[in-house]
Amino acid sequence: MKELFDQLDFVENPLYENIITDLIEQQYSIIDDFFSPEEVTLLRDSLLEKYEEDNFKKAAIGNKFEEKIINAIRGDFVLWIDEKKNDPSEQLFFSKINNLVSYLNETCFLGILHKEFHYAVYPKGTFYKRHLDTFQNDNRRKLSFVCYLNDDLWKNDNGGELTIYKTENNQEITKNIYPLPGRIVIFESQVLEHEVKPVLAAERYSITGWLKTR
Repeated sequence: MKELFDQLDFVENPLYENIITDLIEQQYSIIDDFFSPEEVTLLRDSLLEKYEEDNFKKAAIGNKFEEKIINAIRGDFVLWIDEKKNDPSEQLFFSKINNLVSYLNETCFLGILHKEFHYAVYPKGTFYKRHLDTFQNDNRRKLSFVCYLNDDLWKNDNGGELTIYKTENNQEITKNIYPLPGRIVIFESQVLEHEVKPVLAAERYSITGWLKTR
């Protein structure tokens, strides 16, 4: 009986449906203004406050058992976000993410049970070489997620674009995605290789994370 009432309560969300369609058709989705300018400002202020307090650490590659810092591969600085902490801006972020996750689980049966997110700062001259968001001994990451927190003055010639690589008709194609404020990108973690191109000016701010099964 409860399942019947749950179905009756279901309301289709056009934005989430577009994300699902994109993931099915092209394995990635780009959504502009997923976060409002006011929300972006709150999240960016939270990031900068923690960054100025020197809470960030140099990002490593590999999982937590085999972490290595290799500057030739990636140069960003990160700070993991704890959903349980009572930070208003971060609670706002997780509220939106949790709504999306609930919808994906209900409509697509993805079985997403866990998530992990961190702030990321790419100073001028840094990058992240082409890679896949999965590990040989851990394939729980289902969807990769990036939310851009740059300000309205960010220019495309600042660099720092996300480049996604995929194969169509036996040919490799690339998609360059610029880190515009409020924009999010979602893509299949185990399928699409990608990289962050060198930041040529200013600093690039984002929240990056993964939606995970099991």
